[in-house]
Amino acid sequence: MWNWEDVDQECVQRLALEYPALWHYIISIQFTHSKGMMAYITYMAQRVIECHRILKDTGSIYYHCDPTASHYVKLLLDIIFGKKNFRNEIIWSYQGTANPKTHFKRKHDIILFYAKNAKAVFFDNLGSSEEISEFSKSKFTKADDNGKYKEIRHKDGSVHKQYMRNIQRCRDVWEMPIINAMAKERTGYPTQKPLALLERIIKASCPEGGLVLDPFCGCATTCVAAQNLSRKWIGIDTEEHAVKVLKGRLSYDDGLEDLANFIATNIIPQRTDVKIIEDTPQTRAEIKKKLFADQKGCCNGCEIELDIWHFEIDHIIPKSKGGGDYYENFQLLCGNCNRTKSNKSMDYLRNKIDRRNKELTEIFYKK
Repeated sequence: MWNWEDVDQECVQRLALEYPALWHYIISIQFTHSKGMMAYITYMAQRVIECHRILKDTGSIYYHCDPTASHYVKLLLDIIFGKKNFRNEIIWSYQGTANPKTHFKRKHDIILFYAKNAKAVFFDNLGSSEEISEFSKSKFTKADDNGKYKEIRHKDGSVHKQYMRNIQRCRDVWEMPIINAMAKERTGYPTQKPLALLERIIKASCPEGGLVLDPFCGCATTCVAAQNLSRKWIGIDTEEHAVKVLKGRLSYDDGLEDLANFIATNIIPQRTDVKIIEDTPQTRAEIKKKLFADQKGCCNGCEIELDIWHFEIDHIIPKSKGGGDYYENFQLLCGNCNRTKSNKSMDYLRNKIDRRNKELTEIFYKK
């Protein structure tokens, strides 16, 4: 269902330049699967890169998908987060009534769990544990002053006491029902996840009072789960219907009446990790001089080499599309390239330049 129109073209060029290995991998997907899958992974790559950028060293990311794309997504996350920061492939297993004739029932989704920094990641012992089963408890048949235990006999004949614990680390297979038609928490949103699933994730990887971000929050299950667990939260979604569902749920869910006045905005947030540059003649001259040196005296569009006074400062991501006044968003273009690009993307400019060069080449060879 994905196509190239879903992809933010302004970011594609950056992806190719700054993540060449990732870009080569993405290009190969059209041959191993389809162009639709290539578009999906490109779309998600741009967002995962930003998630990685803003994530604390102690933070984690949980990426939910089904087996159709999970193996493609895992390679994407390996490249961006690093394979050493991979923690788990969690299987969310559930029941259903399907009865396929030529294969086993497909009743699980994949949740890929990565740390920003495996050596610093927050992982709560209680939040990531569960009670041991009655069957497991039944194996501890002996007791002393330290509690119930079972004997473990080693190959050398020695006997070791293993004491019973009330909790154990959760396995990476989670048996958890989906939202059925009669569930009280059901909103009617097609991809709604159960609160219990998000609460388990948040308990394990976010301390109380910490911040949870869901950049595809849909019907706000993550936001509600975070609020229930006394965590701060931010939810983002582009669908107008999703925003309406989110507002209604946070305003009227049991116990969440105090959220009726939560902040909902469509204003593009401004980055806080970059220095905003005041627009004054003095600072513009300094910016131009630094850009001229960084670009080695060449236009960032057509690559023509000119003297500094021939160049104009341009916003790589136009201000009308959320681009800010910080150095990383500035570039020098020659006058012709700047007027051609206007408030459009660099992809648009480079396509125009390529088309012009092709036409000039054809004219030259015809002559």
